[in-house]
Amino acid sequence: MQDVKRLIARIERILRSQRLAVLSTFGDGHPYASLVAFTAPDDLKRIVFATMRSTRKFSNISGQDNVALLIDTRGKGVGDFMSAVAITAIGSAHEVPADQREHFVTAHLAKHPALESFVASPTCAFLVVEVQKYYLVTRFQNVQELHLR
Repeated sequence: MQDVKRLIARIERILRSQRLAVLSTFGDGHPYASLVAFTAPDDLKRIVFATMRSTRKFSNISGQDNVALLIDTRGKGVGDFMSAVAITAIGSAHEVPADQREHFVTAHLAKHPALESFVASPTCAFLVVEVQKYYLVTRFQNVQELHLR
């Protein structure tokens, strides 16, 4: 149980400290990766991000809601190869219901205030990933799994 608590605490620290993730979607018969600003507003169960409805990622999610998010701690130095930690969050994505949007937008803008006009656009969709599991990878090959459902 103590190992699970440490794993949860480590994942939470990384989610709080990092601002960007690589979102993987699938559409038109192939995978697609996008850089997104993300927030994990309440707990490990949800990760949110904003995108315009005209984007490929939005189109892909509309047709196939299974996604993965890669969040990592790497820097730009050679020494970061062995010290970087990567999290892959696996889940399903959907647009945030209108009655919950304000809660998620407020949390997202607290972390990313520069995105205020982007999020306020009428063509901006706010999406939530309902996370089913996390993979935490250290030293390139040490993998821990956390299943939420």
